[in-house]
Amino acid sequence: MRPDEQPPAPSPQWRGASIFTMGAVGVLCRGFLYGLSKTESPGLQQFLELLDEREDVEGRQRGLITVSNHVSVLDDPVIWGVLPFRYLFNPDNMRWGLGSYDLCFQNKVLSTFFTLGQVLPTHRSAHSEFGGLFQPTITQAIRLLSRGPFIHPTDAPQSPSVSLPSPDLSDPFSSGHLTYSTNGSDTFPAPAAYLNRRHSWVHIFPEGKVHQKEDRTMRYFKWGVSRLILESEPCPDIVPMWIEGPEEIMHETRTFPRFIPRPFKNVCITFGERLDGDKVFGDLRDRWQRIRAREEKGATPEMGVLKDAFKDSEEVVKIRKECTMRIRAAVLAVRRTRGHADEDPKVGLAETYAMEGSEGEGKKNDGSIVKDI
Repeated sequence: MRPDEQPPAPSPQWRGASIFTMGAVGVLCRGFLYGLSKTESPGLQQFLELLDEREDVEGRQRGLITVSNHVSVLDDPVIWGVLPFRYLFNPDNMRWGLGSYDLCFQNKVLSTFFTLGQVLPTHRSAHSEFGGLFQPTITQAIRLLSRGPFIHPTDAPQSPSVSLPSPDLSDPFSSGHLTYSTNGSDTFPAPAAYLNRRHSWVHIFPEGKVHQKEDRTMRYFKWGVSRLILESEPCPDIVPMWIEGPEEIMHETRTFPRFIPRPFKNVCITFGERLDGDKVFGDLRDRWQRIRAREEKGATPEMGVLKDAFKDSEEVVKIRKECTMRIRAAVLAVRRTRGHADEDPKVGLAETYAMEGSEGEGKKNDGSIVKDI
């Protein structure tokens, strides 16, 4: 396969395995939510109408970002059990998620399962030197949200004489699979290289950690979500969500057997209204693009890849902070529809959590429980 070719999709066998994996997990989650739990999903119908608009891959005009709070280790995939069956068996119109590299991709079995389930391997800075805002997986997420496909020399198959990273995971049914590396020594399928992934749907938990607290406040949002909003082309549709109930299904204080989800809990997955991304974030995107154009000096930038000098400039950091606070405010607006009192504004600041107590997982001084995931 030449680097400039545009493959329509992965091999039929790989697609079949992905359909089976996502469908089977979705059926289990839906069965648990509606058979062993009391579940409600305000706003679901309008969200399904949005998914219906996006069913024709060729007709999509922009990507989709869903963003929510994070309350349990089972949030994804269990929250997607609210979707009817016909959505669960259509990977082309289902979400791509970000999963912890050191938890979800420890070996080939787990890597294959989560990759077939459309989860991208993401390094966490606390556990890996390859973590942070600018890792290759974030580049893949930005490209998934954009028009694509994106094929680059690093994605395309090389000649046998070229030394490649060790094949942690690849499409075993195709000799022409396209891959990328998250750390320079592994390989994963490059999802943004295929036509059927253009303007995809990406879900993100910007808190970056499970956060359980009685008053249902959120942690501060990390800046990764701002890269997805600012750098995808065009600005994606954005749907804020609010999750309640999964923390009771898998509460961090649960005792033996910890690995079994607790049934008969009340679950509510609330979908907010679609945001007009150009209206809510257009000014920030304009500022960001002007700065990038100035830094790139007329060169054609590579989608999702930034020059080192541009990554942490003071102007860009301010834009990312503002973008992140705006998307957090959108999630808070959905939270407010559930009858919760407004948060103390300081709760949304990273500085607040520097004072929450011991580092790492566990119970904090403010009564919250934090879990890396």
